[in-house]
Amino acid sequence: MYGVNIHPESSIRDGLTSGPLRGRGAQLNPSNRFQDLRLDVLGEHLDEVLAEKPDGTQVKTLVYRDKSRSIINPVDSPDLPMKWTVNPYRGCEHGCVYCYARPGHEYLGLSVGADFETKIIAKTDAPRLLREALLRPTWAGEGLMFSGVTDCYQPVESTLKITRGCLEVCAELAQPVTIVTKSRLVLRDLDLLKELNRHAAVHVALSVTSVNAELSAKLEPRASAPAERLKTVRRLADAGIPVWVMVAPIIPGLNEAEMPAILRRAADAGASGAGYVLLRLPHQVKDVFIDWLYREFPDRARRVENLIRDTRDGDLYNAEAHTRMVGTGARAKQIGDMFRLFRERSGLNKPWTPCSSEEFLRRKQERASNGQLTLFN
Repeated sequence: MYGVNIHPESSIRDGLTSGPLRGRGAQLNPSNRFQDLRLDVLGEHLDEVLAEKPDGTQVKTLVYRDKSRSIINPVDSPDLPMKWTVNPYRGCEHGCVYCYARPGHEYLGLSVGADFETKIIAKTDAPRLLREALLRPTWAGEGLMFSGVTDCYQPVESTLKITRGCLEVCAELAQPVTIVTKSRLVLRDLDLLKELNRHAAVHVALSVTSVNAELSAKLEPRASAPAERLKTVRRLADAGIPVWVMVAPIIPGLNEAEMPAILRRAADAGASGAGYVLLRLPHQVKDVFIDWLYREFPDRARRVENLIRDTRDGDLYNAEAHTRMVGTGARAKQIGDMFRLFRERSGLNKPWTPCSSEEFLRRKQERASNGQLTLFN
């Protein structure tokens, strides 16, 4: 359960009314699919605004306090290996234009567009809630993934330190954790990752969408640059932390040709494995992505759109289980085969090994027998 107050006077406008948003992925706010009133801004008007303000408009990130009463979220998906996630935030400043998690903001009365990356909901009570959940007798120490619908190391984390607070709890209790991020900020918490790794209770996965810094800056405007992510892989690997690289998302006609280079550089950086996910465009994320595609790559936008449709039975997205991550049809199969071939050549085809819950369960048993928890043996 959660509660959050969003004030209309502080909301980003629907569409562009004062120029493009500098340093942001989405350049519009599609209407919320749950609301009856829908306002659309004509493309001609947007062109006029752009001509008047070619340098764009700076929009500050607004952070709101979340009032959630729980922090561990159950995952009920046959496509995902994890059963539980922890999301310290709602929304994400990274502004990845393709982000499948954008529709979550619509449940807050906001838009999947600019709202998602400029209105961040911070779960400031997350460390306390997590501790309470992990200490319940019913919790069996199953692995937690940080995060499913946000990046737990987005820019606001550098000051709010909510993720670090949660990891301090996990390190204290030896709670197994998997972290997925696009940020070098994860290295700030290397001390906690090392403590978790003493108990084989941590994995880290870095998403690397492209090794082309220019393309990455357009796709993921506030995420760490590709070179920084690969350096992060190297630092983690040198510290003995199990680290994977996720080639995600693969966008047909845009970054799929980079798969061999990404995998080769990931292996050189010390990654122990790799995975991939095909581009996912649920609900109004289609509007955000297609608007971006035709603005940034007008010369090949139509071809890219058609190639995406080739992997989704003619649609831009299909949410069916077992196919939504990898697509369908000959084109999708070709992408999967290509990934597996170069993953093997790069030596990154090792199976994913689950984190261990052994130490957590041992400490839980001690807690039950003598009423207190032995820390950091």
